[in-house]
Amino acid sequence: MHNQNPIRRIAISTGGGDAPGLNAVIRSVVLAATRLGWECFGIREGFNGILRPDRYPENGVFVLSKDQVRGISHLGGTILGTTNHGNPLRFVVTDENGEKKEVDRGQDIIQHLRDMQIDALICVGGDGTLTIANALHERGVTQGLRVIGVPKTIDNDLDKTYTTFGFDTAVAFATECIDRLHSTAESHQRIMVVEVMGRYAGWIALHAGMASTAHVILIPEIPYDLKKIAAKVDARTKAGRHYSIIVVAEGALAKEGQHHVEQAAGLGSVERLGGIGEQLAQQLQNQTGKEARAVVLGHLLRGGSPTAFDRLSAMRFGAAAVRALQQGYSGIMVALDFPNVRYVNLAEVAGRMKGVPLDGDTLQTARDIGISLGD
Repeated sequence: MHNQNPIRRIAISTGGGDAPGLNAVIRSVVLAATRLGWECFGIREGFNGILRPDRYPENGVFVLSKDQVRGISHLGGTILGTTNHGNPLRFVVTDENGEKKEVDRGQDIIQHLRDMQIDALICVGGDGTLTIANALHERGVTQGLRVIGVPKTIDNDLDKTYTTFGFDTAVAFATECIDRLHSTAESHQRIMVVEVMGRYAGWIALHAGMASTAHVILIPEIPYDLKKIAAKVDARTKAGRHYSIIVVAEGALAKEGQHHVEQAAGLGSVERLGGIGEQLAQQLQNQTGKEARAVVLGHLLRGGSPTAFDRLSAMRFGAAAVRALQQGYSGIMVALDFPNVRYVNLAEVAGRMKGVPLDGDTLQTARDIGISLGD
């Protein structure tokens, strides 16, 4: 959607789980916008800088200058802060009876930004944040607020983009960790089960598992059979290989089974996965008679300095978001489509998930080189 009204002020929000590369996006947006003579503002902690004045009574939305973003591209996390508990469309409040309930406060965000004479909002986040961005775009279009989305998630599960920044860093670190486990697993002749993040998509498990030459990789897209995994371990033992490395995505599930949920969905929040690694290690120990240990990489995959690929992707996305606003766009997400960045309607992204394609080359390569996928 095009809008020819001039831009003078823009705001940036980073929401959902943190990911390496967020600071590089912020810096790129600020530098590109400043060159056009625009003023930039940062919203603290997703949208809580607006919706939670008790937390930020004075600077919930603050000016972002070139000096404030100097030297931050290599840093993990986000200087704005983030949250995955502050969905403005399902904002949790306490009513007069002391009971908690969800309310839609999307209009409060639009009104606050317009009161500050902010003309555009750049939302950096994953599927949840971009669903919010699309809703704000649809409501703000008649109120003079333009919205651009920037794809961010270590899970790489956003549709319509080749990759998201944060994914490459997460895979690189997971690979390094699994590499280290080979020697200790072989020394003790153990089964090592490594649980990685990814929610309902197996991108991190598949890529890190293959790069680190794991023997079994379990992803949500392919429900596994415990007997098939045990058979793989037994076959390795008979061949004189007395240890096995198994990489499992947190959203993996057995055939006719369910996702292992650590915390059920509640008011203003989605369910949290976790625990599949420990469960699988115990099951395999019982099934094979071999000692098994579980390692959960968890939030280690979110932290640390972004790889060169993620820094470059983040900078390209940030500059492209500003470019899109300069060209009059609203309601779009910038997406990586080699060799260029293109624009995709937010409506085509909101509420959609990109899983590992079962006919993809990477999955086929895993089968070709003898990695068990548990099926």
